[in-house]
Amino acid sequence: MQAIITCENLTHYYGKRLIYENLSFSVPEGRILGLLGKNGTGKTTTINLLNGYLKPQSGRCTLFGEDIRNISPRTKSRIALLIEGHVQYAFMNIEQIERFYASFYPRWNKDAYYDLMKLLQVAPRQRISHMSCGQRSQVALGLIMAQNADLLILDDFSLGLDPGYRRLFIDYLRDYAKNEHKTVFLTSHIIQDMEKLIDDCIILDYGRILLQKPVSELMDSFLRYSFDTEGEPATLPADEKIYHPSFIRRRGELHSFENTAYIEHYLRSRGISYSNLKAEKMNLEDIFIGLTGKY
Repeated sequence: MQAIITCENLTHYYGKRLIYENLSFSVPEGRILGLLGKNGTGKTTTINLLNGYLKPQSGRCTLFGEDIRNISPRTKSRIALLIEGHVQYAFMNIEQIERFYASFYPRWNKDAYYDLMKLLQVAPRQRISHMSCGQRSQVALGLIMAQNADLLILDDFSLGLDPGYRRLFIDYLRDYAKNEHKTVFLTSHIIQDMEKLIDDCIILDYGRILLQKPVSELMDSFLRYSFDTEGEPATLPADEKIYHPSFIRRRGELHSFENTAYIEHYLRSRGISYSNLKAEKMNLEDIFIGLTGKY
């Protein structure tokens, strides 16, 4: 598949603080990719770099094969961007703002906007200034969909939406993207939502990418192991294939892509007495914590 987004060896600092170094990834055409990471790992920074609002200290980004520093108006018209926040022009109502935005986008699809507004039960003549935070988010999302872009870049798309509206929008966005063959690159702090929406994920740690994988593959291959111990070691010895081992009241826990035989060898070779070793699959939020740590 053609890569719609490519980033090669990105390095970026805020002052003297390194955000990441030599970061490289790509987003294939027609996929929904979620960028996951703790606060401060560079998710919004990546969005801003992709859209030319920030210039990296080194590295290169392309969208549809064009360098983001010299992107053409035609390619810009293929990209819809939602920056973390809400729609402006709060003095307008639902219908007025749709007509206003439509004048800027030749491929405008008003049905995508009004279909979402209807599902979200937003009144057509309701003034945006009288709306709640969540309702304003709904309008912003509808305006993004109506642009009929080939690439949607959504930063913290669920901001302000309650659980019911988040679920509704997730279902709508996934159906829309798949039926219309759109590519989506997004972030969210609510990882349960991402599990139901994305095809692939990138997990950022501080300064680097931990992994990029299809979500289905990640959920099948990354396991949580728990076991009982006769005594509680101060720490478990380091191993690059073991993630964030811990002990609570003689109950040990660790995470790994390796099979049970590897974990048994790891524990025995380090002289750790154990029993009741159990392997289990996890949801995406638990996988994220297993890879990045609780704190």
